[in-house]
Amino acid sequence: MTGIALGNTNNTKHTLTGQASYYGSQYTTKRHTANGDVFNKNAYTAAHKTLPFGTIVKVTNLRNNKTVTVKINDRGPFVKGRVIDLTPVAARDINMIKSGTVPVKLKIVSMPQPTKKKRKR
Repeated sequence: MTGIALGNTNNTKHTLTGQASYYGSQYTTKRHTANGDVFNKNAYTAAHKTLPFGTIVKVTNLRNNKTVTVKINDRGPFVKGRVIDLTPVAARDINMIKSGTVPVKLKIVSMPQPTKKKRKR
């Protein structure tokens, strides 16, 4: 398995299947992701429509069983049937660059801890 290093995990049973795609060459380091990060094509990050930013997801290419671990920091993809957009480095690690899209299974490895709101007195 390649990708980001895992810290404390709170394994969940949530899995999702669908098509993965990856960010094309039109995305540059001048673009910001939805959480405010500068886009980095060499980072193990991804876009998902609804998962909280900071969620760690294990992505399995169902054609070859290769896996990569990524952190959600953007929103998308906005194409029907697609469940995740990967950075080029993550897409390369699961051998999907040539095909452009592949069927995948997503497994949530960990989710960010909710921040405690300060009470007004």
